[in-house]
Amino acid sequence: MHHACVRAAHQNHAFTGFDALTPEGLAIRSRRNMLKASLAGVAGLSVPQLLQQRAQAAETPSHRSVILLWMTGGPSHIDTWDPKPHQPYENRGPFSPIQTPVPGTIICEHLPLQAAMMDKFTILRSVDPRKSSHEPNQVFQTGHLEATPRTNPKGDRWPAIGSVVGKFHGSNHPAMPPYVAFMKSRSHCAFAGYLGKKYDPFIGNQAASLPAYDLVGKPLGYNTGGEMLQLGKGLSHERLLDRTALRSDLDRLRRDLDQDGSLTALDSFHQQAFDMILGRQAQEAFDLSKEPESVRQMYGDHLWCQQAMLARRLVESGVSFVTIDLSYHTASGTWDTHGDNIPPYGGIEKGLKPLLPLFDHLLTTLVSDLDDRGMLDDVLVIAMGEFGRTPNMGTQGSTDGRNHWPYVMSMCMAGGGLKHGQVIGASDRNGGQIASRPIIPGDLAATIYRHMGVPLEAHYEDDRGRPHPIVQNNGKPIAELF
Repeated sequence: MHHACVRAAHQNHAFTGFDALTPEGLAIRSRRNMLKASLAGVAGLSVPQLLQQRAQAAETPSHRSVILLWMTGGPSHIDTWDPKPHQPYENRGPFSPIQTPVPGTIICEHLPLQAAMMDKFTILRSVDPRKSSHEPNQVFQTGHLEATPRTNPKGDRWPAIGSVVGKFHGSNHPAMPPYVAFMKSRSHCAFAGYLGKKYDPFIGNQAASLPAYDLVGKPLGYNTGGEMLQLGKGLSHERLLDRTALRSDLDRLRRDLDQDGSLTALDSFHQQAFDMILGRQAQEAFDLSKEPESVRQMYGDHLWCQQAMLARRLVESGVSFVTIDLSYHTASGTWDTHGDNIPPYGGIEKGLKPLLPLFDHLLTTLVSDLDDRGMLDDVLVIAMGEFGRTPNMGTQGSTDGRNHWPYVMSMCMAGGGLKHGQVIGASDRNGGQIASRPIIPGDLAATIYRHMGVPLEAHYEDDRGRPHPIVQNNGKPIAELF
């Protein structure tokens, strides 16, 4: 049976604990809470505590970042990056392979743009997706095999790789959040878990005006979002500055009692948090109207392509980790191609085939744009989903669908200053098992952390104070990439 959507228990953002509407005393009730409400309105751009930790890591500036193209639902490896052209039709599927400039490397015919620039990509064909599922999609986004909320009551406590990057690396600019996600459903992305809500992703959908689509990918003819970074009606920058000055005057009275300078430091971080609203760095980064018309035309009008352009703008402005949820549907995801008899996703021919040219354009446009701007060595682009799909079509009573296959999957990478133009690992003859060079989720996490300069031996604590390493299951950076 097709999996039903399993919802997360809450939809809160990183400012839930900021208690913006809770009064804090008679004298400053309207002033302090007005400021807090304004900060809460940007839903997680920063808090003073987060900025304080970022400042500790800012002594060595870095422009390294990650863009994760999350193919929600689990793309078929056989029908994308690991063709089996010599196998029977029910195994190889309806698509033909296409040659690439990398000797001996073929990929699906519906990815011709990627094939033409394969020297800039690495295909990994031996990724081990055991334990990975979806709704929620946690294992590969955390690098942790126990991040399985469907079967593990604490599965959602393991932090996203993006959240770990936010804690140990921070953003590349103090006016930007470290971790941004564009998501169709909360069950499609990993959150901060044990790290605390201040390291949850900033939800980019609400900060940018983007085209709306229905659950099967039909454009609705209007845009949504874009209001988050706007000040409330009747609240000008000048009024906000005036209220902040009043708050600072009251805080200064307490500073005389401060013996170790902590209040002075806290005031500094409050000011930085405030500056993130008025400094306009974030507002401009999320505003696609600032992009030249020629670039907007290059990416195109599709929602996913607009989000890819935003991802480039965000890493250019100082965001360290961006996840794009490539899904129209809020349930298991658009790439969950079980078969035409199992709506709404279709099978390989009618479900996957229309996605591939769009994805091909999105992926190659993003990588080419980063390369043209001299950013590709700093930005690691990863495209992947939760697992592969069955070697044979016709599962679940369909004619061309493929079911979940948590035994082998493919993914691709570009950029990050890594060695590309190669294939790492292999599946067996029919694409059903790993034949050589297994790559586990912990390896992917370790590779990202090395790229980002995060110490692989770093730890964080759970809610009982017990330490946990950020790299799990003896994961190691993928040596062939370095």
